[in-house]
Amino acid sequence: MQVVLLERVAKLGQMGEIVTVKDGYGRNYLLPQGKALRSTAANLKRFENERAQLEARNLEAKAEAEKVAAKLEGQAYVVIRSASDGGALYGSVTTRDIAEAATESGFSLDRRQVVLDHPIKELGVHTLTVVLHPEVETTISVNVARSPEEAELQASGKSIQELQAEADAAAEFDIQELFDDIGGAANDDSDDPRPAAEPEEDGPVA
Repeated sequence: MQVVLLERVAKLGQMGEIVTVKDGYGRNYLLPQGKALRSTAANLKRFENERAQLEARNLEAKAEAEKVAAKLEGQAYVVIRSASDGGALYGSVTTRDIAEAATESGFSLDRRQVVLDHPIKELGVHTLTVVLHPEVETTISVNVARSPEEAELQASGKSIQELQAEADAAAEFDIQELFDDIGGAANDDSDDPRPAAEPEEDGPVA
């Protein structure tokens, strides 16, 4: 299918370009989203007549997206999830989860604007790209943790592996202290300064 683009489409082309796309991609995404028109003589004429308006509308949308991007850049959102001691999530964090976390914080974000190269299936701080406009992108981070306290520690730069190693070391130290206390108590008993009772002597034989 050949279409004329009504706006810039990443990895496809700029506004006004005529490109060839797969039929499903054109019918299911480009055409219903208003990003392109079928490349017919009537549509090409229509595009040329409306080009100035489309360009002006695109500039307005771009300027608005740039304002939002400036506020959104570098924002961090916490998502609480259950996970194993090794940090593997029981499930995954989706674009919908991220969009909802951002929206709850005051930014109206659609899940389709969040770019996930691969599903988030581990605890930690993950950096993501958000596409606010075909020509405007920004980055945010998602802090996936088992609790708000763990999220704070991760935000300070500690990985789940480091946190787990610290917890293991603390547990080992507590156990060692317990054994030390028990050993100390045993030594105290053996160092009792009181003299041992002398055995009683047998009385005179009658």
